[in-house]
Amino acid sequence: MGDASKFAGRFTLLVWILSLFFSKIGARRPRPVKCPESCICTEETAQCENRKSVPLSFPSEVVNFLFTSNTFYLIANDAFKGLDHLEYLFIENNKIQSISRHALRGLQTLTHLSLANNNLQTLPKDLFKDLDALTNVELGGNSFHCGCKLKWLVVWLSNTNATVDQISCASPVQYKGRKISSLPLKEFDCMIADFAPYQTLKFQSMSVESFNYMSDIYVMIAQPFAGNCTILEWDHVEMVFRNFDNITGTSTIFCKPLIVEGQLFVVVAQLFGGSYIYKRDTSANKFIKLQDIDILKIKKPNDIESFQIEGEWFFIIADSSKGGTTTIYKWNGNGFYSHQLLHRWYRDIDVEYIEIANKPHLILLSSSQRPVVYQWNKGKKEFIWRIDIPDTEDVHAVKHFKIKDNLYICLTRFLGDSKVMKWEGSMFVEVQTFPSRGSMVLQPLQINKWQYAFLGNDYSLTQISQWDTDKRKFVKFNEIFIQAPRAFTSVLADNREFLFASSFKGSTQIYEHILIDTSGT
Repeated sequence: MGDASKFAGRFTLLVWILSLFFSKIGARRPRPVKCPESCICTEETAQCENRKSVPLSFPSEVVNFLFTSNTFYLIANDAFKGLDHLEYLFIENNKIQSISRHALRGLQTLTHLSLANNNLQTLPKDLFKDLDALTNVELGGNSFHCGCKLKWLVVWLSNTNATVDQISCASPVQYKGRKISSLPLKEFDCMIADFAPYQTLKFQSMSVESFNYMSDIYVMIAQPFAGNCTILEWDHVEMVFRNFDNITGTSTIFCKPLIVEGQLFVVVAQLFGGSYIYKRDTSANKFIKLQDIDILKIKKPNDIESFQIEGEWFFIIADSSKGGTTTIYKWNGNGFYSHQLLHRWYRDIDVEYIEIANKPHLILLSSSQRPVVYQWNKGKKEFIWRIDIPDTEDVHAVKHFKIKDNLYICLTRFLGDSKVMKWEGSMFVEVQTFPSRGSMVLQPLQINKWQYAFLGNDYSLTQISQWDTDKRKFVKFNEIFIQAPRAFTSVLADNREFLFASSFKGSTQIYEHILIDTSGT
């Protein structure tokens, strides 16, 4: 039905009600009824104008009720209690901004309802509950915000047998003027997230890395005191992470899995006893030692990063000893061999591989100078110094993340403030700081559609922040308790998302990232 014909239909209905109303006044003397102030009443009809509130009592036999040109802003619960015969309720051209969930409770005979031309932005869930006699509803002329609070209405509109006029969105901007019925239901979702404790692993840990191998999900954890690289697998039946295998050693601080040409390798970095590379022997179903890592170069390993450039696989070990050297290793088809020595004598404590403008880069941190950025030289096939990052002394760890096409890094400081910096064409520029005394890790992770930052602390709770796209920075989200956290990683298993949190002084913790629908449907 077109807008003109719909208006004509409504106008005819109103004329009929009003003519009935006034004919009853002129035709015979009405029975005495209790009529509220600023209202005109007959036996079956009432009309109220210029009131500042909804009347507390009405003639009980009213069938038709009209509220027009009033100045009240709220319709409370049970506002029309006792009107057991009401069929027509027109609340139009008022200034109503809010209507309570149970405002229409008990109106089981109501067939026609109009809330048109008010200032409503939303309607409470179950407003029309038990109004089974409804045949016509008018909601036009309001300023509806098409968000999650209206999701229930969209569902109701698709299921009701009542005739409902077209409703348009007034906000948000991207939906202004759009018909509510034209928007997919998912546009009305209102999901919030949380981290719920899921599983506790009774051991201390340093590094934690997730990987997929032969179509299964695994997590590799370094245990410095037990000296193990523990590999966990996801149990699809019991829905827990269980032990898969162990690589035993001494003072293990980092276990890095690499899958090269379909083969699983593990770089095991140890403070004492040397560092090694292991290979998974699928026929024997165990890990075998493939090669030693040169102890003259790697004396005190602190971090490992793996990456691929032009189809070739590399890994780099940051060495923090006085006599050792940060070294890049390259896969040659049979093993990993030294490819380039970087940053001699600088006692590097962390390394991060990133791509800037699609070009490979490394960021190296050391205890003796500011972070430095190296860029891959295609001709020489090695990394060369590019820039350092100013005003960032005493940085302990570096991690990166992307928001759309923008590159950011998180710099962790144990003393002072940790920083979030953004790449601005030729250098990193500070965009946010976090008070972080006692922190060893500021880890950015994208889980589902949210970008998080986990600021672990040795003396207090781990602070979880969530990226705010409007403010373009992280905002406080939640906090969890981890004893001396050193690393965080996310794991996707059977469409469920988990957060692993290592602990240097307590149990390793697993949290599930849960979604809660607050749209009320």
